[in-house]
Amino acid sequence: MAVLHLRHLTHHSLLSTSKLHHHFRFSPLKSPRFSCSASASSTMAKQVLVPIANGTEPMEAVITIDVIRRLGADVTVASVEKELRVDACHGVKIVADALVADCKNTVFDLIALPGGMPGASNFKDCGALESLVKKQAADGRLYAAVCASPAVALGSWGLLKGLKATCYPSFMEQLQSCATAVESRVQQDGKVVTSRGPGTTMEFAVTLVEQLYGKEKADEVSGPLVMRPNHGDEYTITELNPLEWKCNNVPQVLVPIADGSEEMEAVMIIDILRRAKANVVVASVGDNLEILASRKVKLVADMLLDEAAKLTYDLVVLPGGLGGAQAFAKSDKLVNLLKKQAESNKPYGAICASPALVLEPHGLLKGKKATAYPAMCDKLSDQSHIDNRVVVDGNLITSRGPGTSMEFALGIVEKFFGRPKALELAKGLLVVRQ
Repeated sequence: MAVLHLRHLTHHSLLSTSKLHHHFRFSPLKSPRFSCSASASSTMAKQVLVPIANGTEPMEAVITIDVIRRLGADVTVASVEKELRVDACHGVKIVADALVADCKNTVFDLIALPGGMPGASNFKDCGALESLVKKQAADGRLYAAVCASPAVALGSWGLLKGLKATCYPSFMEQLQSCATAVESRVQQDGKVVTSRGPGTTMEFAVTLVEQLYGKEKADEVSGPLVMRPNHGDEYTITELNPLEWKCNNVPQVLVPIADGSEEMEAVMIIDILRRAKANVVVASVGDNLEILASRKVKLVADMLLDEAAKLTYDLVVLPGGLGGAQAFAKSDKLVNLLKKQAESNKPYGAICASPALVLEPHGLLKGKKATAYPAMCDKLSDQSHIDNRVVVDGNLITSRGPGTSMEFALGIVEKFFGRPKALELAKGLLVVRQ
């Protein structure tokens, strides 16, 4: 399982619980490392490698890991750097399960490269990863890349020659020199799958699930994600009782996390709000900075909630995930913080299970229209607007699940910075067409 460190926090390592055989080598000066030795087999869980590097796009990495793990695949997150920890984009730090060099004896059913710069360039310069992916291609097994990585890594290695492929728009010219470049959101040609950016990564990941497990299983995964029905269309939010959301220059935003929080939702909210230049504080509701998220990605908060609660915020916003929402609901400090926010007519919000399990039972939806994860909507006392993907009612914003998280975060950006800024971000993310 991967460990995600947010910003400059304490270095941690968490060893994978996959069904690979792990051989550990301990050093007092370095993080634990392991080498992998396994072979792809129909009788065992699918073996998947997701490399990461300094400058990797964290949304692309976490979405790919999370979605593929939903069907029980053993996903090994491997660093191309000398250490397990990498400095990903937007202040997120990820600690891998292994070093890429330690995975050279493993046979993977899939190798999937997230994008981000300079992450893709660091992939290209990693000889061990190049050898792994070239062998994957030579053996006729599945490999994939998103964002900058199709052009910068796969193309540079000569692995897209004669194949149709896509990538992030600003890298299309480079891609044209090494592949038949197309503008599809997700493109498959033989055993290669490529995609464009953060806003297409969930589609990319579901396509990879289909290649590994078949269309029926892909549909089984995609339904609960609450994905967009019309990918690329301009996003919309449903707003009632419009209220101006105010801040002093830079919005101060609190994002609590807890054991069982949905990592895709948390990372998308954090990443997008930081892109908009909001000051995002990630606070652990438990006794430790480290939390184990719902799909076994470990997140490390900036501070404990006890410390975070001493500050004031322009917005308090809760990710979902069943276990996380239950922990939020039991936290008197967090509930009191939310109540204070509501009483002061300051913005607060929640997505997925959190509107139903946190806001509703504590009276924070009284007189408000809201939505939540579809299976949780029967817990809402007012269900008149549950079918909307993002609902804003005055100082409250709610949304449905992982597949609505980008729209949810963009809705927050829109309320603080205006729709033009939100649409500019949405186009850069490939949530909407450029």
